[in-house]
Amino acid sequence: MSYSSIPTRGRTLDYAAGVYDILEPWVMFGFQEKINRQVIDHLEIEPDHRILDVGCGTGVVTRMISEKLSPEKGGVAIGIDAAGKMIQGAVEKRQGPACTFRTAAAEALPFENDSFDSVVSTLFFHHIQMDLKIRAFAEAFRVLKPGGRLVISDMHVPETFLGALIAHASRWLLFQPQIGENIRGVLPDLIQEAGFTYPRLVKTYLGYITLFVSKKPVGLTS
Repeated sequence: MSYSSIPTRGRTLDYAAGVYDILEPWVMFGFQEKINRQVIDHLEIEPDHRILDVGCGTGVVTRMISEKLSPEKGGVAIGIDAAGKMIQGAVEKRQGPACTFRTAAAEALPFENDSFDSVVSTLFFHHIQMDLKIRAFAEAFRVLKPGGRLVISDMHVPETFLGALIAHASRWLLFQPQIGENIRGVLPDLIQEAGFTYPRLVKTYLGYITLFVSKKPVGLTS
């Protein structure tokens, strides 16, 4: 079965779907597994949780999350990506009883209000421009239950010379001004402006990838 990509002004990675699982560990200098594990630890997963993975790519993190869930108790990890070829790869490699995928754009999520216990995203927001970042965080807020967790791992203000070198080189070599927005430090304020608590900056990896944790305040509904 083939999956059609969803129209979006954000950058999609259909062209890289076939080699994504091979290239990403190299691009991440072997830190991918460690970062993913710490992202998942901060979701504080319970077996019956419904968790949304935004910009899931080929579903590596979605599948790892699903291993902590119980489909019998209603637990499920849902990965979304606008790139149809990414979703096709995710379905073929990683779909399971508590793990499912669908094509969708982060700025227009096809889910009900207050329907997820957590929303997670890894290395996605540097692919979309400012207005779509704002809309994507608003959509994440909308679908998250009050008290639910938002966990983001993405490019942020570089903290080391090597981090700055990689981040700025990526921005110019890939012709991707969206990266420039991230490394100026826009994400924490955008998260708060969407209604979340101001994010806690847990850890920075490789000098430029930061793990953020936030919550949708209790008592707020979408």
